Amino acid sequence: MNTSHVGFDEHHVLHHLNHYLPAQNPLKDFVHHNTLHAFQKKHFFEALHEASEIFGYKTYLSLNDFRTRFSKKEISESVLESVINKRKGQKDFQTWKTNLLTKKYDEQLTCRIGYLRSFWKKEYAINLDKSTHGILFRVLCSYLDQGISIWSFPVHNEGFLNSLKKLNANSFNGIFSTKRAKELLEKGTSITELLSIIVGNEAYFETYLFDQQFSHPGWSGMVVTIENNPNSLLDKRKITFEELIIFELLLELDALDKKFGENWAPLAHRFKEEPIHLFKPVAYSEYYEVLSLWQEIFEWSFYDQVLSGIQNLEITNQNDEASFQAMFCMDDRECSFRRYVESLDKYSKTFGTAAFFNFEFFYKPVNGKFYTKLCPAPVTPKYLIKEVDRKKKQAKDFHYNKKSHSLLFGWIISQTLGFSAAFKLFINIFKPTMTPATSASFKHLNKKSKLVIENSDINDKENDLQVGFSIEEMANRAEGLLKSIGLVKDFAPIVYIVGHGATSVNNTHYAGYDCGACSGRPSSVNAKVACFAINHPKVRAILKERGIVIPESTQFLPALHDTTRDEIAFYDEELLSEENKMLHQQNAITFTKALDFNAKERSRRFDTVKTNQTLEKVHEKIKRRSVSLFEPRPELNHATNAMCIVGRRSLSKQLFLDRRSFMNSYDYTVDPTGDYLAGILGAVAPVGGGINLEYYFSRVDNHKLGAGSKLPHNVMGLIGVANGIDGDLRPGLPSQMIEVHDPVRLLVIVEHYPEIVKYAITKNLATYEWFINEWVKLVVVNPETGGLFHFEEGNFESYLPVQKEANYVKDVQKLAEKSQENLQVGILN
Repeated sequence: MNTSHVGFDEHHVLHHLNHYLPAQNPLKDFVHHNTLHAFQKKHFFEALHEASEIFGYKTYLSLNDFRTRFSKKEISESVLESVINKRKGQKDFQTWKTNLLTKKYDEQLTCRIGYLRSFWKKEYAINLDKSTHGILFRVLCSYLDQGISIWSFPVHNEGFLNSLKKLNANSFNGIFSTKRAKELLEKGTSITELLSIIVGNEAYFETYLFDQQFSHPGWSGMVVTIENNPNSLLDKRKITFEELIIFELLLELDALDKKFGENWAPLAHRFKEEPIHLFKPVAYSEYYEVLSLWQEIFEWSFYDQVLSGIQNLEITNQNDEASFQAMFCMDDRECSFRRYVESLDKYSKTFGTAAFFNFEFFYKPVNGKFYTKLCPAPVTPKYLIKEVDRKKKQAKDFHYNKKSHSLLFGWIISQTLGFSAAFKLFINIFKPTMTPATSASFKHLNKKSKLVIENSDINDKENDLQVGFSIEEMANRAEGLLKSIGLVKDFAPIVYIVGHGATSVNNTHYAGYDCGACSGRPSSVNAKVACFAINHPKVRAILKERGIVIPESTQFLPALHDTTRDEIAFYDEELLSEENKMLHQQNAITFTKALDFNAKERSRRFDTVKTNQTLEKVHEKIKRRSVSLFEPRPELNHATNAMCIVGRRSLSKQLFLDRRSFMNSYDYTVDPTGDYLAGILGAVAPVGGGINLEYYFSRVDNHKLGAGSKLPHNVMGLIGVANGIDGDLRPGLPSQMIEVHDPVRLLVIVEHYPEIVKYAITKNLATYEWFINEWVKLVVVNPETGGLFHFEEGNFESYLPVQKEANYVKDVQKLAEKSQENLQVGILN
């Protein structure tokens, strides 16, 4: 055994662990992110290989899956040959083609993590996970609980370990059963001291802690998140990652002393091997090279369809006067809705952008106890928007009452309202309906709500947040919004700003269905604030000075699209002029009809809905799904997302994209230098890329990188989900959200000149990392020549689609009735 002394730096190791643990927020703030964020500084394929070797993650589809897709012609043979030729050369072409198609490989996963700690079972015949995890998870859940339990943790204001000390001192039995663990808790101890007792040799300390914490990465990652951002909990709890590790080591010491007494040898005394270096370079593997080739071929089989369609488009810029304009979220779920709006009213024009609409703030609803963040997660707002008091309150179910937990009132309520609640539940099986308990997007903002948006006194603050925006601040944000999407002239009489949200019941990941740009909340308040700002006469005067002239007759109107129910609500309609009210009535009919078509197209994915029924019947069933207590798939959210188009609408309007594309409007003529583009791509990469990669990794390894099936999930303390009552928190997405998803990286298509796009992505190193390491793919469309340029290894190379002739799509509705699978991208005929 190697007994050399190696220095152990607690702070360094904790920081190292923090970096690799899951970084998922509590359920109320669930926002998509790159699951393998810790590896993002490496090239995508290198990172996937390392993550698999170190942690045992599945990072690709199986070989059999790729080969089956190839045999079904879902993967193009011409693309396969093109990729092999490019990466391996003509000389080795046949060898690698044989490797991909027929060669057998050992696909069994082995990993470095967990090996050292497995010796407790082998050498000591004790399962420390089984002995400690039950009590560890229960104590953590009780301490961090946000309202599920009737009785709160007895002490929670003095930090985690101090609370445990008081709990232990005042309990008859206490948490620990052995003398040494109790004494160490009472006098105070450190990670190093405990590891010296349990492991012995410092050379193994870091590896041991990685083994230990990755035996339950969900809880460990949640504690790290809460420590780094205490505001992620409404009912705040003081806890540190260091305290968690000390508590777990004490539990292990207690279990060992209980079985062996205090006279047992540390683990390192029986471990005869050299210290394990978890992060040493991984060796070349032909198997992983084959997988990376298959992944690239799979992706380009899809990318090539899209790029062939763009290459064969006859792009004509529509200069007709618009009947109305509508600004939607860039979200892929708005892709088909925009298509139907434009097909029903050929003079309408739609735009896409991040749906916080360039206004970042906290929101405080009437009688609200907490602030709700309505902007991208990394942003820390300095502003507060408040709802003005109103008479009508939201409806409530009386049996959801604290008094129902008391002995007397609990009995009375169960014997009275309990029967009606049971009857309602029975009826809900056959006829699901909206209830006060439903998480509905339209409840986020009442149609009659009044907001404090304008700030006339910079000293008007609440908890260091400025209440409202000044005229100048509103003008700056309005200018940024309009210029970023290219809407700077030819304004229609009505411009709709349409936020989005979702409705569901019994859905723990509900925040992931709402607007990611609003930290997992509906974006109705943002739409209302943006419209107020742009309609303000003083803001328009400033915009006029900056070259954006909005006619007095033009009005901006806020709206919210519920993506689960395919319904829309408009706000502030009473402020419209008489002429615009008449126009709005016609436009509202267009929106409603478009939503009927949209619901039918979505319905093809749902087994319980017959897509060939009438539009009205299909739409009604879609609405019922959203409020069914027994429906694990109220909608499929971002499943099948695969690309993002950043450019003028003419680049994508004629394409059928099968609801697979984020679409961010952008006009290169308004931004010749690429500065606005840098801001757009700085959001597209982490937001669109984050969504895409969470779906990717949850799809390829739903056991470790996803949340598994929803069906056995229990909500733990309102912060996460676990299988059963004693399981680890499950990061990632449940299987019901990803089962139809094809795991391909996000293809970002930008309309501008390659040199300008290169400037835009290199302006911010964090943004450039996404592109240079190919966590998202990038293709540029030259707006003058239509030429395609693929960004690879730091440079743009001309790209000619392998598929020379584009696909054509005639009738989307009939196509939707025939297939549940992904449809080919093509040109709308």
